[in-house]
Amino acid sequence: MDNKFSLHKPGWVGEFQKFIMRGNVIDMAVGIIIGAAFTAIVSSLVKDVMTPCIGLLTGGIDFSNIFITLKGPVLPTLAEATKAGAVTINVGVFLNALIQFLIVAFAVFWLVKLVSSLYKKQEEVAEPTISEKLLTEIRDLLERKP
Repeated sequence: MDNKFSLHKPGWVGEFQKFIMRGNVIDMAVGIIIGAAFTAIVSSLVKDVMTPCIGLLTGGIDFSNIFITLKGPVLPTLAEATKAGAVTINVGVFLNALIQFLIVAFAVFWLVKLVSSLYKKQEEVAEPTISEKLLTEIRDLLERKP
């Protein structure tokens, strides 16, 4: 007798389990977790190291208070305009986001460059495999033949 309320596992559940347990999915999860941790490091680099240097170079210009008031009272700071309910185009906030993106991209570029150079150094030091050793010996023996 067929019970339409019986619990059975749909076919896609097995496929999903295989998908989740594949190595590249696990690697991706590890990458996301490390990426989240790396985000904190890069954010600190941007906020605590690079932004003050840029501020020093630009004479302490605060881009966040560059805005256009579309409707409402025209006030000297964005915080005051927002508090008063003014409708604004926040050009400076966008500029800050753009500058931070460029700094993050720059930091990631150098990080990738550093990691790539470390991998290249490891490849240079890599020990020859058994097959490579045997092939080298065979080549040397063949070269010695008259």
